[in-house]
Amino acid sequence: MRKQQRPEVADWFTADDGAPRLMGTRCTACATPYFPRNTLACRNPQCASRKDGSELAEYLFSTRGRIWSYADARYKPPPPYVSPDPFEPYVVAAVELEAERMVVLGQVVPGFTVEDLAVGMPVELAVGVLYEDEDAEHTVWMWRPVDA
Repeated sequence: MRKQQRPEVADWFTADDGAPRLMGTRCTACATPYFPRNTLACRNPQCASRKDGSELAEYLFSTRGRIWSYADARYKPPPPYVSPDPFEPYVVAAVELEAERMVVLGQVVPGFTVEDLAVGMPVELAVGVLYEDEDAEHTVWMWRPVDA
């Protein structure tokens, strides 16, 4: 029997409809996006709504971007971060999202090494398993290289 999948970081991403999406907020006045979600006020100094109190609405981010930077993660992160036991090195990528033009960091799906990646390479959002325990597969967003 397959284990239940549980997002490791609640309310930062969803795959409820089968398509993974990062979840954040966006200012209704100036359209500045925020990830993770911002619940206080727009921080854009150019936003006219800052004086009157800005409204932030739920926002689902675009799913594609290009690698801005990447690196190996060859050491086990310290607590409170959780990783598989035994630890397996992985690759992280900073990805500039197409529509929002902002950079979001995340793991690259297993099976790719730094030798497989390049700055400017197109990627798409995916969901992968960070670690498993007795109850569930704990999931996070990841980046998967795609053909341009």
